[in-house]
Amino acid sequence: MSAEPTKRWPHSVYGTGEEPDPRFSLANERTFLAWIRTTLALLAGAAALDALDLPLPGTLQTVLAGLLALAGLLSAGQAWLGWTRTERAMRRSDPLPSPGLALPLVLVVAAVALALIAGSLLHG
Repeated sequence: MSAEPTKRWPHSVYGTGEEPDPRFSLANERTFLAWIRTTLALLAGAAALDALDLPLPGTLQTVLAGLLALAGLLSAGQAWLGWTRTERAMRRSDPLPSPGLALPLVLVVAAVALALIAGSLLHG
C-alpha cells in the first residue's frame, strides 16, 4: 500500500516507500519522545547550573551551563533527524541508521561532568 504524500507531513518521510507495521512507527515515535525528554532534562540542567551559586568560578559555571544548553540543542536535533531517518528507512526496508549526533552529545555531557567534578574539587 503506497502512502499519500499530500495528506501527511513531512512529505520527505511519508512520500516514500510503503507503510511499515504500525508497531515499528510507534516505537520510533517513543524513541523520538525519549530524545525530547533528554532535551528537556539538559535544558533544565543548564538553567539550574546558571541559577545556582556553586563553588565554581563564575565564568566556568556560565560556560558549563552554555554547554548543557548546546547538548540540549544537539539532543533536539537528534530527536528529529533520528525519527525522520528511521521512519524513512523502515518505509524503504533499508537498514536502520545510526544515531549520528549521539557521540557529540555524549562528549559534551562528559566534558561538562568532568569540569563540574574538577571545579568542585579545586574550588570546593
